[in-house]
Amino acid sequence: MCRSIKTLRPPALETEATEEEIRAAALQYVRKVSGFRAPAAHNREVFDDAVQAVAEATAALLGGLQIKGRPASQPTG
Repeated sequence: MCRSIKTLRPPALETEATEEEIRAAALQYVRKVSGFRAPAAHNREVFDDAVQAVAEATAALLGGLQIKGRPASQPTG
């Protein structure tokens, strides 16, 4: 979908994704879906809320995934 969003789970990353990496991926997703790189002031709140929601969902997903030979970790954030 968006080429600048990278895989955030092992083995693509050697360690768990940081909150910064998760937020960056969420921001890229929301930018792509909304079509706005930087929303107008009247759209800022809903844009930021969407980034936060996507980041939280991503952290929950990454925390719940079971990777071969690794236990599920706790969600970040």
